[in-house]
Amino acid sequence: MLVALDGTVLTVAQPTLQHDLHASLAAVQWTSTGYLVTVAALLVFAGRLGDHYGHRRVFSLGVAGFAASSAGIALAPDIGWVIALRVLQGVSGALLQPATLGMLRAVWPADRLPGAIAARTAAIGLSAAAGPLVGGALTTHLGWRAVFLLGILPAAAALLAALAVPSARPERTAAPGLDLPGAGLLGIALACLVHSLVALPDTGWSATTALGLAAAVLATAALARQERRTARPLLPAELLRSPAVGPALGVLLAASATVFGTLFPATYFLQDVLGLDPLQSALRGAPLAVAMILAAPASARLARHYGARTTVVLGMAVITSGALLTARLGPSSGTVAIGCCFLLLGSGFGAVMTTATSAIVRGAAAAEAGVAGGLQQTAMNIGPALGVALATTVAGRTAPGAALTASALATAAVATAGTLLALRLPRQAAPSRKAVEQP
Repeated sequence: MLVALDGTVLTVAQPTLQHDLHASLAAVQWTSTGYLVTVAALLVFAGRLGDHYGHRRVFSLGVAGFAASSAGIALAPDIGWVIALRVLQGVSGALLQPATLGMLRAVWPADRLPGAIAARTAAIGLSAAAGPLVGGALTTHLGWRAVFLLGILPAAAALLAALAVPSARPERTAAPGLDLPGAGLLGIALACLVHSLVALPDTGWSATTALGLAAAVLATAALARQERRTARPLLPAELLRSPAVGPALGVLLAASATVFGTLFPATYFLQDVLGLDPLQSALRGAPLAVAMILAAPASARLARHYGARTTVVLGMAVITSGALLTARLGPSSGTVAIGCCFLLLGSGFGAVMTTATSAIVRGAAAAEAGVAGGLQQTAMNIGPALGVALATTVAGRTAPGAALTASALATAAVATAGTLLALRLPRQAAPSRKAVEQP
């Protein structure tokens, strides 16, 4: 919740930050880009660190670093310091995010794990709803620096809780080694991919974008060769070949790309076409976050009765319906029609995120829970960038709001592909014997 809230409140505070520090727009954008690229590059390796040294230990280090970097940003004298500290915050965010899933996997029985992950998903939805409002209030009355001070006390409380509660399990597991060459190649591939996707909406298809994507492809090819040759791969083949993990990762990628790829032009549509101010636009989009909060626990119960595959397929169908309904919006669309679009997108996304994440974590052996969590978080980081890049490419020279119909139809096609992937999930959500063994 802390990490999700930090990202949403920063978006609101960026214009004030730019004015106060006399920074260029490109420099301010790097406060987000630097964080995203760093997190994406390190998530899987951070998950392996948790498998190797203990998830609680890595989580504590990540929370401490996140709080310290937040305090540093609040005191930063210029934009250069803000960018550097945001990169450090990205390192900390990468450490703590997979560790949360690893800790849940270690202490919750397999049959009750979806409920715990549903609570985690609901917290993310609550952050998405509260972030713009909290960020706007703090920035307006106390300035942009207050946005970064917001998370220090909650981070300190989480750190104390993690350190004070004794672990009933050994901190170090029998996980494989760290595979530093593989971690480096994966980091390069993901950093190049995410940077290219994030830059695409502003720069379009350029030589720089093409070189970045080419570098990602080459690094991926080198990674595949490294993983075949090493005795202790960062990405175990058995994990990737799991009947639950691979399809669930693809579904999360498709779902997040669809939702964020639809929201990007929809936000411009609300303000540029319908003439709403930012607050009115945020209120129109509120049903999405509310639906996520409610859908997370409901989907956990649904999966318990009907299985993960049925729940994920249903969720993807709801997301697809939301994207198709969004494509029908026009200048005469009213509040109810707009709210229904966001309601469908949020309901489907909450259900898919909860159930697919549970499938990934339960489908991994306990000694690989951190890597599985890192892969899940990586999909959730790449998906939004991919969706926005797709919407921008489809819009071309047309303003994003005016190209809403074409962009939403393209993201609906992505959701349809995700639905087909969901059909490959095992019919029953019951984990394998290896997946439920205790660490």
